[in-house]
Amino acid sequence: MQSFLKLSILVLASLTSLCSSNAVAVAHDGPDPVMHWQFNQSSVANNHLKARLGPDGLFSETPQVITDPTGESVRFTGRMMECSIAPDFNSVKQFLPQQAMTISAWVCVEEPQEWGGIIGVFQDNGDYEKGWVLGYDEQHFYFGLASQGSDDGNGMMTYLKGKMAHQPNKMFHVVAVYDGKTMELYVNGKLDARSSEQSGDIHYPVSAPFVMGAYRDKDEFNPMKGRIRDISIYDMAAKPEWVKKQFEPFKEQAEFQLPVRETDLRFLVKPFLQFGTIDGITVVWETSRPAKGVLCWGEDLRCENRISVDEKPSIQQVRIEGLAADTQYFYRVESTTEEEQIESQTSTFQTAFGRGQPLAFAVISDTQKNRKVAGQIADLAWNQRPHFLLHPGDLVDQGRKKSDWLEDFFPSMENLISRVPMFPVLGNHEQNADHYFQYMALPDPEYYYSFSYGDADFFMIDSNRKVDPESEQFQWLDQALSQSDAIWKFVCHHHPPFSSDENDYGDLWK
Repeated sequence: MQSFLKLSILVLASLTSLCSSNAVAVAHDGPDPVMHWQFNQSSVANNHLKARLGPDGLFSETPQVITDPTGESVRFTGRMMECSIAPDFNSVKQFLPQQAMTISAWVCVEEPQEWGGIIGVFQDNGDYEKGWVLGYDEQHFYFGLASQGSDDGNGMMTYLKGKMAHQPNKMFHVVAVYDGKTMELYVNGKLDARSSEQSGDIHYPVSAPFVMGAYRDKDEFNPMKGRIRDISIYDMAAKPEWVKKQFEPFKEQAEFQLPVRETDLRFLVKPFLQFGTIDGITVVWETSRPAKGVLCWGEDLRCENRISVDEKPSIQQVRIEGLAADTQYFYRVESTTEEEQIESQTSTFQTAFGRGQPLAFAVISDTQKNRKVAGQIADLAWNQRPHFLLHPGDLVDQGRKKSDWLEDFFPSMENLISRVPMFPVLGNHEQNADHYFQYMALPDPEYYYSFSYGDADFFMIDSNRKVDPESEQFQWLDQALSQSDAIWKFVCHHHPPFSSDENDYGDLWK
C-alpha cells in the first residue's frame, strides 16, 4: 500500500509539472485532454467526426477532407456547415472544464468575418452572456469567456482579442488559456493577449449548442469558411512553455501557403442581371473556382452569339452592347476549367425603352437575413412582370460576411434578378464591403449613379456617405436633376428623410 501511494504521488507530480513554469517532457508528453478531435480521413465518415477523446461530432454538410503537404484537415464551406458536438451542451456537460481550461486548435481562416467561431458553448444575447468561445474576427483571433466571479456571476463575457493578424490560407496554432484568474491567448506559440477581467469558475448558460466550425448561439449562426486540423480541450491551465512546446515541432506548417481549391466546379451565384439600358445589359455570376466564362445570348433559345472571357476570375461580369430597345433576349452562361465545364439554365431579359412608354418596377428593401420572406416577395414581384428591381439598400445583414450573400441574398432574389436587372444602393448593413462592389456592376463610382427608363430618371445615392451641400454627391445630384427632362424623377437612398411615426423610432405598433 505504501509503494502504491508513492507511485501515485510520483505520477501526480509529473502531471502537475507539465503545467508549471518548469515543464519537462516525460515518457508521456501530457497532460491528456478531456476532449480531442482530429479532422482527417480516419476520423471522418458518413458526416460523423469520431473523437479521440470525448463526444463525437456531427457535420451538417458532407465534410470535405483536404490533404496538402502539411497534413489533413476538414474544409468548412462558409455556407450552412458546422460540426455539432451537442445541440445542448448539458448532454455532454461531464466533459466540459469548470474551473480552468486550455483550448488548443490548428486552424486556417479563408474568409475573415466580424464574428467567426472555431469552437464554443455560449450564449451572447443582449445582457445575457455566458460560456466560452474561441474564434476570430476580420483581423485577429479572440477568446471569449464569462466567469462566476465577475460581478457576482452576472457580468458580461470578456472577448480577449489578439494582435497577430491571421492570413488567408495559412495554418495557425491558436491556444486559449484560463486559470480561474487570468485569460490568455497564444498564437503560433507566443502570448498574444492577456486579461484579468474574469475570475472564478466558468459560468455556463442554462442551455447552449456546443459546436465547432461556427459562431452559434440562440439567435446567431456565423459559419466558418476555412479549415480545422485539430482541436483539443484540457481541464487545466497550460503554461507558456507547454504552449511553445506544442507549436515548435509543427512550426513549418504555419509558414506553408495552403493551396485553395474546391473539389467541384459549381455556381456559387447563378447568373443575374445588372444595369439594363436601351442597348445593353450586364450579366454577373460566380463559380466555386476560377474559370473561363462564356456568355451566350440571342433572340431565341439557340443563343448563337457568344462573348468569351479569357481571364479566369471566380466572379464574372460580362456586358452585352448593341442590343435593340424594348426587345426580349435569351441568355445562358458557361464556365470552364481544364477539368470541368458547367452551364446555367437559359433565361430571358428585356432591354429598356425610351420616353413615351409606361413602365412598372418593383421596390424591395432590407432583405438582410430574411431569405424565406425576401424570396416570397421576390416571387410575388416577378408574377407582376416588372421591368426592373429597385433595391434601396441593406441587401444583406453583414456585408463583410460572404455567407450572407451566398446563403441569403442571391438565393432569395434568384428567380427575379435572373430575369430583370437590379439597381441597388448601399445600406448601412452592406458595411461598404468589397463584396458589394465585386458583385454589383454599376457605373463609376458605383456608390452613386443614375439611369433612365421610359419617362423616368433614377438617381441612386449612398446615404451612408456625406450628402451635405458641399459634398460630391449633393453637387452631382443637383446638376443631374437640373439636366433631367424626365416627367418622373426618383431619388433612391437607404435612409428615409423623415418618419411617419411621431417619435421617429418606428415602434408605435406596440
